[in-house]
Amino acid sequence: MPKKRRAVPGVRSYDGPAGGWGALKATAISVRTQMDTLEAPATLLRTNQPDGFDCPGCAWPDKEHHSTFQFCENGAKAVTWEATSKRVTPEFLAQHTVSSLLQKTDFELEGYGRLTHPLAYDPGTDTLRAVEWDEAFNRIGEILRGMLSPDQVEFYTSGRASNEAAWLFQLFAREYGTNNFPDCSNMCHEATSVGLPRSIGIGKGTVSLDDFDDAQLIISIGHNPGTNHPRMMGTLHELARRNVPIIVFNPLRERALERFADPQNVIEMATYSSTDIASTYYQVKAGGDAAALKGIMKALLVLDEQQGDIIDHDFIATHTQGFDLSAADLAATGWQDIENESGLTRQQLAAVAAAYAKSSATIVTYGMGVTQHNKGTATVRLIADLLLMRGNFGKPGAGICPLRGHSNVQGNRTVGITEKPSKAFLAQLEKVFGFVPPEQHGHDAVKAMQSMVDGTSRALICLGGNFAVALPDPEKCFPAMKALELSVHIGTKLNRSHLLVARESYILPCLGRTELDTQASGRQAVTVEDSMSMVHASSGKLKPASPLLRSEPAIIAGLASAVLPETKVPWAELIADYSRIRDLIEKTVPGFDNYNQRIATPGGFRMPLPPTELKWPTDSGKAMFSVFNGVHEDADVQGDDVLRLITLRSHDQYNTTVYAMDDRYRGVFGRRDILFMNDVDLDKRGLEHGDRVDIETVVSGRKLRLENITVIAYNIAPGSVGAYYPEANILVPLDYIDKESGTPSYKSVPVRVVHSASA
Repeated sequence: MPKKRRAVPGVRSYDGPAGGWGALKATAISVRTQMDTLEAPATLLRTNQPDGFDCPGCAWPDKEHHSTFQFCENGAKAVTWEATSKRVTPEFLAQHTVSSLLQKTDFELEGYGRLTHPLAYDPGTDTLRAVEWDEAFNRIGEILRGMLSPDQVEFYTSGRASNEAAWLFQLFAREYGTNNFPDCSNMCHEATSVGLPRSIGIGKGTVSLDDFDDAQLIISIGHNPGTNHPRMMGTLHELARRNVPIIVFNPLRERALERFADPQNVIEMATYSSTDIASTYYQVKAGGDAAALKGIMKALLVLDEQQGDIIDHDFIATHTQGFDLSAADLAATGWQDIENESGLTRQQLAAVAAAYAKSSATIVTYGMGVTQHNKGTATVRLIADLLLMRGNFGKPGAGICPLRGHSNVQGNRTVGITEKPSKAFLAQLEKVFGFVPPEQHGHDAVKAMQSMVDGTSRALICLGGNFAVALPDPEKCFPAMKALELSVHIGTKLNRSHLLVARESYILPCLGRTELDTQASGRQAVTVEDSMSMVHASSGKLKPASPLLRSEPAIIAGLASAVLPETKVPWAELIADYSRIRDLIEKTVPGFDNYNQRIATPGGFRMPLPPTELKWPTDSGKAMFSVFNGVHEDADVQGDDVLRLITLRSHDQYNTTVYAMDDRYRGVFGRRDILFMNDVDLDKRGLEHGDRVDIETVVSGRKLRLENITVIAYNIAPGSVGAYYPEANILVPLDYIDKESGTPSYKSVPVRVVHSASA
């Protein structure tokens, strides 16, 4: 008989499928609480349409044949959150000190609404006051020109920025003299950007949306598309209804990967029915993906020995190097180690290998559950190895599909947001503009913050984002922000990073994706690149939240003109007509031939992806197998009482933006102070569902502790626990990273959980 559990406020089971009527209700609530209800329908109907704007949420691609509804529940939240009728005015800010605003939650801060005026911090009153644009630009220029070295300044980029804004930003910083480009990708999919070029020559996925129509098997590892990429659910829904196997590896049972009701499916909506998504669901341990992948490949080698024609030896001989070393390592890896680290049995992993062997076209999708580990880069390479073993590149229905987050995080990297630019790119900038850009590699996100902590970096310029909150270890990061000489934030809404004020701080309000951008030549469009390398135009139509708002490109141009009086870039001309920016991107970045002409085509164009043509731009000219030493993705911390903490997003959240306080699919409502734990682990610690607990990190050498959290029983892999990001970032040390990519290991932090001292 199952144990009877106490009632816990705000925690109750949610029995519905993902999507369905629950999604429609949540969309309606977002519209009602944020927007003019008369304006909202037309705005949402322009989302992801050829003549509309790109959703400011995820990077899932748009269908080639557009339907009337090209948005999902969480896309609607992102749109209404940006297009809100609420405003943060100078009058509001005069009544609220920065110290008092810092006491508010992240949800409350962004919930106040859109910024309307350029702002400067006034230390005398501890408030943010309105300033003129020129006053802000001139003072920022004066401070930056006075730096001892350009390398004392960090230029941070959020994945929401357009191609045009990101390219101008890198041009500004490189003419200023630095390659310090921390960006949001450093905290998410940098393992992809570092690992895949070593394996297949390019740091991007290789599949298109059409490939899912031809796939015979989907292997899904470490992601929760129902919350983070909900439009992907339509694709998985179609696959499941065609009986294409979908094998899932994830520590938590996530509702969207179990069953989904498509809100655009009339029959499912009318009958309250749904479709099962995962054909098999394996609850791998946190940090156990590498072991599981090695187990699948080891079993595949055995099948090949027994049956023959399982491994594509012709493909391997023609297109790859390093297979023999990889195979030898797999043979030497013991099954006991694989089972212990993955939490799965040899029989389970052999079953996956058998399913993979039957498929002639397989796609592997993966998310931050793979990348945010000590060896995330090496694990990404194992996924490529698995696909190479059966020749699953360069043919329909096959390939690798990293699920990137923000809608243009991939485009930012393509147009030059990187701390390690290629010599060819720098040479092209010099050729086109006549200045010599710096060659020395700069800082990624963690190195930038470490440089701020030790006092080396003295200024931070943020193109969007919530830099300090997105990073781990607020005990180090927050004081470092306040110790800067200058911070500048370009953004649409107030957030905590804005309020961690430096000696001098400025907040520069910008247009959002949904808003009309008019410059000297008329209405402008920007462009973005989705996670499948499609580049397309985005053009808002809403009246700007304030007449004082400027576009991101215009703000960057204003900053650059003030900082660089001898600039060689015609900033004003570029801002007058964004097609001129795209002409220069075409001249400096490969793959953008006929840029302006091609974005005029509905749906845009696809960037070159050599592996789809069986071309491998690696040093060897071949795809490269890898060797993953051992089976451990993360620090091997001994002790029966040690658990692996996964930081999670709620369903009402996108990255650091919290739209509301619910996590519907996991049965949490109106609160975020929750720790998810398996029943077995609760019993081992003498804990019960609903107890208050303290969580302490065991790898930092410091006392990193999150106190007085409610633990609840949940269907999560034994040995793994979950808590919400960014609140749980206090448990993640700043230097607990993947040494190859620099990505913080948010998904497997060794912790101990005990009864709360304050309970």
